[in-house]
This record gives sequence, C-alpha cells and structure tokens, in this order.
Amino acid sequence: MGDSGVPGPTGRRAILLGLASGVLAAVASCSSGDTIGLESAALSDERRDLAAFAPPVAEASAAPSQVPSASPAAVLPPSKAQLVTEFDGRQPAEWGLAVTGVVTRSHASQTVLTLDACGGPGGSGVDKDLLATLRRLNIPATLFVNARWIQANRQVAAELGQDPLFELANHGWQHRPLSVIGRSAYGIPGTTSVADAYDELTGCEDLLREVAGGQPRFFRPGTAYLDEVAAAMSRRLGMLPVNFSINADAGATLAPSAVASALATARPGDIVIAHFNKPGGGTAAGFRQALPQLQGGGTTFARLGDVLPAL
Repeated sequence: MGDSGVPGPTGRRAILLGLASGVLAAVASCSSGDTIGLESAALSDERRDLAAFAPPVAEASAAPSQVPSASPAAVLPPSKAQLVTEFDGRQPAEWGLAVTGVVTRSHASQTVLTLDACGGPGGSGVDKDLLATLRRLNIPATLFVNARWIQANRQVAAELGQDPLFELANHGWQHRPLSVIGRSAYGIPGTTSVADAYDELTGCEDLLREVAGGQPRFFRPGTAYLDEVAAAMSRRLGMLPVNFSINADAGATLAPSAVASALATARPGDIVIAHFNKPGGGTAAGFRQALPQLQGGGTTFARLGDVLPAL
C-alpha cells in the first residue's frame, strides 16, 4: 500500500560490522485507510522458532590458545542483484503472521513492548501521551518505524533514535505486506517479486541510520504479513523478522479498556504489538492503566535487542 509520492530507496547499505552467528530463526498495523480488527498471531510454529535461540555450548579447550583471535572481518550485505539471483524462483508455501523464520516470542524473563508507526494518510501522527507514559515509568520499547513516518517526523524520529530507553527498528519503505509473489493482506497489495521485496526491506535503512546512527536489527512488514521466502530474505540482509504474541490495540482501533485487558495477559517472553502513531485512539490510555499494574505484579520489560540474539 504505497503512496505514489514516496521517494525510492536511497544508496545501498553501509557495512554491517561484526555479524554474530545468528539464530535460524499490528497488527494490520495501520494502513492508509481504517482497517478494523486484526487476527491474533498464529503460534503453531513457536516451538520451532524458539528452538533456534538455545545458545551454542562451547567445547572445553585443553589449553588456552596463545594466538589471539583475529577481529571479525567486515561483511557486506548482499546487493539487490545478488539477492535476486539467490532467491528468484523460490515458491513460498506459507503466508501469515508466524511463518517459518519469524520470531513471535523470546525465552527471556522480560516482556517486550513493540510499537509501530506506519506513516501515510492518517498514520503519521505521534502519540506523545503514550511515549510520555513509557518514559515516566522507565519502560523500554522497540519502535518499528516506516520510511513514510520518518519523513513526516524527522525531528521526533531523531529524538527517539537517541533516547536509550527506545530502539528503532525497520517497518518497511511503503508499508506493504512482504511477498515474493504478490500476495495481499487486509486488502493491501503486497510486494510482487524478490526485487520488489528487497526494495521494501531496504528502502527505510538509510533513514534509520540517519536518525538512529546504526544498522536496524529487526524488521516487521506492513500489516505484519509475509511469506517464508521473504522472511529468509530479511534474515539474509541481517534483520530478524519479528511479529508478536499479543496484539494489544488492533491497529489502534481498540478502546482503552480493551487495550488494558490485552496488556494484562502479558507474561515473560511475550512480544506485544501496539501503535504510537495514532494519538486519537485508546492505546495511550490503555497503557497508562495497565502498565503500573503489570510493574506492581513483578513484570519487567526490555527491548528486542536486549533479549534476542543478533543475526
């Protein structure tokens, strides 16, 4: 669902340094119209997704090495041409919110709040009350921001990018479902090919580096829908595709009481999705009601980067 006025992706990506050995592995966030109601995240693949998070067991060494290990070499991400060569012709068998390769929970003892900002008509606002509540309670969050939203809110994006309480993540270029064969979600046309999916994956990266000063580690497509081939592409580019286990505000359409009720179910390892780009919704009031109660009950919070391994 792209806006025709959105500029194309800027120059391709800076060097990714020190890519660690990785894991193998909203909603309908906001579209440019009013999409009401969202599906709950499918968790049938949860055990498979989480199995990849077990840290490797180091083998005992007979004696410490006397030769210092070399620094990891800089690794260039694949170019568009390279990714097209690698993935073109693959036919996806899955389509949804929790396909192979997508993370929906963590093994951590904390809960993670992820907040989307989708941009476009009706989706480029800033919920200052919601952000103020998180700051007042000192609750961290990961903010998935779309290129259109950054372009409309550069100063706010830069402030958030420098705030250690928050971490900015990639919510795509034109807020489109991520497909390699043109699948749609909630009436929003998805990307149509590997090359098109590449543009959606990378079109926001330069903006994110500009406002946050670093390479984004996580990706969530517009509407949160994608296929497993597109998920593998995201991983290949160094961005872990992350969705959610709790949908707290159904695209910022729920009343405060419903938002609070959804948040009240949060447990260790849950990843929550909500939105901070629609200040007229009930999200801020629902968070303001539920978060102190969760903290009082012992719930602690973290950013995605604090609980998920790097790719």
